[in-house]
Amino acid sequence: MPQTRRALLRRLAIAQAEGRAPSMMGAVVRGGEVVWTGARSAVDGEVPHGDVQYRIGSLTKNFVAVLVLRLRDEGLVELDDPIGSHLADVPVPEATIAQLLSHSAGLAAESRGPWWERTAGELRPEPTDLFGEGARLHPAGRRHHYSNPGFAVLGALVERLRGGTPWGEVLRREVLEPLGMTRTTLQPEMPHAGGWAVHPWAEVMLPEPAHDTGLMGPAGQLWSTTEDLCRWAVFSLRGDERVLSRASLAEMQTPAVPPEGDGWDAGYGFGTQLVWRNGRRLVGHTGSMPGFLAVLWADPSEDTAALALANCTSGVPIAAVAADFLDAVAYHEPRIPEPWRPLPGAVDEELLALTGPWYWGASPFALRLTGGRALELVTLSGNGRTSRFRAEADGTWTGLDGYYAGETLRVERAPDGTVSHLDLGTFVFTRGPYAPAGPVPGGVDPEGWRGV
Repeated sequence: MPQTRRALLRRLAIAQAEGRAPSMMGAVVRGGEVVWTGARSAVDGEVPHGDVQYRIGSLTKNFVAVLVLRLRDEGLVELDDPIGSHLADVPVPEATIAQLLSHSAGLAAESRGPWWERTAGELRPEPTDLFGEGARLHPAGRRHHYSNPGFAVLGALVERLRGGTPWGEVLRREVLEPLGMTRTTLQPEMPHAGGWAVHPWAEVMLPEPAHDTGLMGPAGQLWSTTEDLCRWAVFSLRGDERVLSRASLAEMQTPAVPPEGDGWDAGYGFGTQLVWRNGRRLVGHTGSMPGFLAVLWADPSEDTAALALANCTSGVPIAAVAADFLDAVAYHEPRIPEPWRPLPGAVDEELLALTGPWYWGASPFALRLTGGRALELVTLSGNGRTSRFRAEADGTWTGLDGYYAGETLRVERAPDGTVSHLDLGTFVFTRGPYAPAGPVPGGVDPEGWRGV
């Protein structure tokens, strides 16, 4: 609506003006479609358009993580594999692939000097050139410590398991082309923005270099456009089975390590930053390289994503800008839920009979039948552990989230075949609260319930 477009444009304009960005672009995706784009420029008559490339920095890590998850899904690696079982000359051979993906492998934040973001990759021609004597700072798996060289290692892993094909070529063939992202490249291709540093105390600019970072490329080499990143936003929200399974995409967007610092409003999955904002979980990544800032946040609960790009080294609070885009959309046009519809087809009467109230001790819960044979355990008291469950071929269910993630739900039957109780990771759920005849661990006092 007009007021939404105005709010979005105003936020973009404030960011470009106050951040003193030579140019800036923003976009919002909702319901699988691009619903808004905006652009601002310091040069009259030269406003960038959706096909102009900007460097996206560490957003590259999101793409590399997809490549690694593809290897896992094909059975070529396990995420718990020590990286040393696949690559030699790694400073932390005992660190797992999952730890590298989540920045918990203990590696230093940056490669051995000189500053890799502003120098050519030829200065680091071999993998061992990425790591100095202080490459290992923490025990593997003990804490989150952001590491750019860690993703260089993951890029090398992709090349190793793809028969020596460069990771950028693997990315183009397996991810970018299926998604129609033909303007996302390792090197800039016209039209593209130039990268600038803006003087902190004067209204003047200095061009920034844009080198090929070589082996460090998987940490932040990619260039992309607003149009291509909108396609990536749709993938981040809805997935695409040609590229990655929905389950693996969800795994990328699940917290893998606790955040650093005192606040718990942010975390990290696999190549994916996670932030909590106004009660909503946003997934995506920020990016910066000399001369450029970038961010893409997706809000799965609202099926909405926003991105922002600028061609300046600093000055623009880029992460907040895209998050503010999402807030503006949620405020001016809150999502209208889809209409309720009954489940299709015939209902399994035995499964339907499992629904309704169940009790863990004296705590009331209810079991709901959702899509297919999926179940959901909800609390009726406002307190208690809830979860969704996926049906398995053997007649059990597996927890998908919360305390019961990965735990098994079983229906236990009496000798006559009737349902006796539910067993959820050894917790017993009965049809009545501490029923005297119920199979409650430890038994129930034979005198039953009583008053004072």
